[in-house]
Amino acid sequence: MYYQDHAPPHFHAIYGEHEATVRIDKADIFEGELPRRALKLVKEWAKLHQKELAENWDLARAAEKLKPVDPLE
Repeated sequence: MYYQDHAPPHFHAIYGEHEATVRIDKADIFEGELPRRALKLVKEWAKLHQKELAENWDLARAAEKLKPVDPLE
């Protein structure tokens, strides 16, 4: 997630040379691409942490420190 980034609320997922921009509300890619397995894991993680991601989006837009989000276990 980048500070002062553009709408819609999203985060950036990077896997090797691949990068995708993922909407927080739908856990769908709207820019870029990821390999199928990586995409499945990113979507699973995003759905589990949707509330935390939305909170961090608001913090980032306010230029405040982001809170850590647990990894997928």
